[in-house]
Amino acid sequence: MRCSDHVGIKYLCYAALLLPVAFAAESGVGGDAYRGAEVLKKEHCVQCHAIRGEGGKTAPDLGVRTAHQYTPALMASTMWNHAPAMWSAMTEQGVARPLVSDGEARDLFAYFYSIRYFDKPGEAERGKRLFTAKHCGECHESAGPGKPISEWTTMTDPIALVQEMWNHSSLMKRAFAARKLEWVSLTSQDLVDLTVFVQNMPALRNKPVDFWLAEPKDGAELFKSKGCEGCHVGSLSLDHRLGDQTLTDVAVAMWNHGPRMVDSPMISTDEMRNIVSYVWERQYLGTPGNAGRGSQVFETKHCATCHTGKSDAPYLGRGEKMYSPIAMVAILWRHGPEMLVQMQAKKIEWPRLSPEDMSNVVAFLNTKP
Repeated sequence: MRCSDHVGIKYLCYAALLLPVAFAAESGVGGDAYRGAEVLKKEHCVQCHAIRGEGGKTAPDLGVRTAHQYTPALMASTMWNHAPAMWSAMTEQGVARPLVSDGEARDLFAYFYSIRYFDKPGEAERGKRLFTAKHCGECHESAGPGKPISEWTTMTDPIALVQEMWNHSSLMKRAFAARKLEWVSLTSQDLVDLTVFVQNMPALRNKPVDFWLAEPKDGAELFKSKGCEGCHVGSLSLDHRLGDQTLTDVAVAMWNHGPRMVDSPMISTDEMRNIVSYVWERQYLGTPGNAGRGSQVFETKHCATCHTGKSDAPYLGRGEKMYSPIAMVAILWRHGPEMLVQMQAKKIEWPRLSPEDMSNVVAFLNTKP
């Protein structure tokens, strides 16, 4: 799946397709962020919630980037805890309750997750000054030995930018050594500003953003064959080191890491897509739950009072099917209002669940007795 600027709402174009359908195959929780944004509109969520300032003002803006590690368990627990208040507000405003399918729940999560990857706004003038201060122009002006800035075409594809910066580091080390210059380290803001500066060049000004990720399973073998796995073990493992990173953060980290690499393996754009998808999928899934603790939550939160097959509530059979936090979101919207009525009749408070509670309950339900 690709994204380009012809999409009507630009913020959807640049970041909302960060987790395309490819993530669904292995994990069971992947989704399409663009479809997720459409679900928010179709189900009238935008009557109360704004999306980056556009829409309702009576509930939190759903397009605001969160500082939390946005895992499926966090999304599920957040929706779970606020569901009674949401249902009450919808009833007061005459808004029909959404009936969210499993697929739509995955798409919603992909959208909310993608919001985390918006970069800080860049400034072209700052980027222009950095281009000179960081010695970029010494090689990348029209008379320099490097590719002229007017021919840089990867600035509209974040994955291609990561790949180019990685492959370029070996050449840059030699060029800097020849000029007796120290390696130029960058911050994420530096790269954002440089990117905006280059994107405003006449050759790139009207070029659409093109962004897509590949199948993560293909990245696992590449991660080994390129020698990455040999170094990134233990405390250096990348499994959870990209938990709050934008693609610009990744590009900067790889660039700054260049001098410490003895022999950087060359990586094609397609290979980089696979590797980044593989590493991101690790933290996309979140931390696995603990079935033993989930059993305690199931009891203390009174889930076992109804979901045992001895009442009208659906039987949540342990190990009979695969549950996930995202599936719990769909269950919540399909059965939650009726569940709330039954709990109120039995004078049971609506259970509040932390992300850890949600992960643990799912682990418990997925474990055969």
